Amino acid sequence: MKVAIVGGGWAGMAAAVQLSLSGHQPTVFEASRQLGGRGRNLDLPGGINATVTVDNGQHILIGAYAECLRLMKVVGVEPEAALLRKPLAIRYANGSGIRFPKLPAPLDALVGIASASGWSLGERAALLTRAVRWRLQGFRCADQATVADICNGLPKRLLNEFIEPLCVSALNLSAAQASGSIFLRVLHDSLFAGTGGSHFLVPRCGLGDLFPVPAAQWLQSRGHAVHTASRIQELTAQGQQWLLRTSNQAIASELEQTRFDAVLMACPPHEAARLALLAAEDERLPAIDGVHYQNWAQTAQALEHTAIATVYARTSHRLCENLPWLALQNNNHHGQQMPAQFVFDRGHLHTQDAAQQGLMAFVISDCSTGHDTDREALQHQVLEQARQQLGWQDIEAVQTVVEKRATFACRPDVKRPDMKLGHGLWACGDYIAGAYPATLEGAVRSGIAAADELVKADQS
Repeated sequence: MKVAIVGGGWAGMAAAVQLSLSGHQPTVFEASRQLGGRGRNLDLPGGINATVTVDNGQHILIGAYAECLRLMKVVGVEPEAALLRKPLAIRYANGSGIRFPKLPAPLDALVGIASASGWSLGERAALLTRAVRWRLQGFRCADQATVADICNGLPKRLLNEFIEPLCVSALNLSAAQASGSIFLRVLHDSLFAGTGGSHFLVPRCGLGDLFPVPAAQWLQSRGHAVHTASRIQELTAQGQQWLLRTSNQAIASELEQTRFDAVLMACPPHEAARLALLAAEDERLPAIDGVHYQNWAQTAQALEHTAIATVYARTSHRLCENLPWLALQNNNHHGQQMPAQFVFDRGHLHTQDAAQQGLMAFVISDCSTGHDTDREALQHQVLEQARQQLGWQDIEAVQTVVEKRATFACRPDVKRPDMKLGHGLWACGDYIAGAYPATLEGAVRSGIAAADELVKADQS
């Protein structure tokens, strides 16, 4: 099959690699000039006439991201070299918090909880008891339950110093708003499903260089085209095939002569909805498919989105080389809410890059709730948070990146669109119906699943 993949983010590139492995012919069309979507490289000022490569937002993977790690190896990336692997750790500047030892699962989680610093014996026992209860329940809860609901009764310190930062990092919503069932799925796969699943994996290279760019090189070496700066303007049904129209004049005439057996929309939901609605207007499309496209587009358009921000700043201070990140308190000594959940010392992640030394990344995983998404206001709040909690008086901002539509809001009642639209039109992405929240692993799994289902449909 000739398959057009609209979008060169993690989902689209995963689908393209999977289709190639299955013997098919994917062609990728990415609207921007850079691959990776919301997980891409970004250049910051690094000094006089110099730049430093960071990401459009500081990301972290976990050991349970099995499909991300598998496809990295397929395209020639060695995860153990490209990622800094450390056991799960949510430690604060005052030394309190939790840090798992290097032990097989679930022993690492049990020992880590039992030995948490700054927690009372009763608090540690309460979390252990709740973890055992979740496991006995098969890590399931009512569909309408929030994370706050399933954690009801836990001591306040546990909620503030463990549950809340873990929930916001994984689901990009507070515990009072986020889906309890999806949170339990993440806990199961990371803490209890296998040894190393809970490990934090922090990129030592740009996110684009971690998978999308090597995937493009791998695809091109196998004869598959990857087009950047190529926004797809319209999809048109041609019998059982599809014709695409692009904004890239260099390939427009060639594309007019090409028919694709299937189209996989791996672009953001609002862009996929636009294409689906345009396709639905085609009189040559069966009426039932047109109605389905319209309903699918309405579901995609109805998704609520949350923003994620990263404040990059410089200081003369350093974090511990053994643990180059710290969790940050969500309130200051006056009880005011503070925005950032974590800070990463990029100098320890890029030891050979002088421009990265002293560069810190402050992550605000849910800056849609209770925080101003205005860059200057958010930046000011984060710098003040660093001065108060870390004592870094000499800290200066470099750049603040705000992704206003970074993830869909993973609430208990969220309705996510299906991957199959009909008549050879498919969709993939972290927002498509599935068991995972809006993460890199969710995107990659969606791309793989869509590619596999597309192949099955063709065979049948």
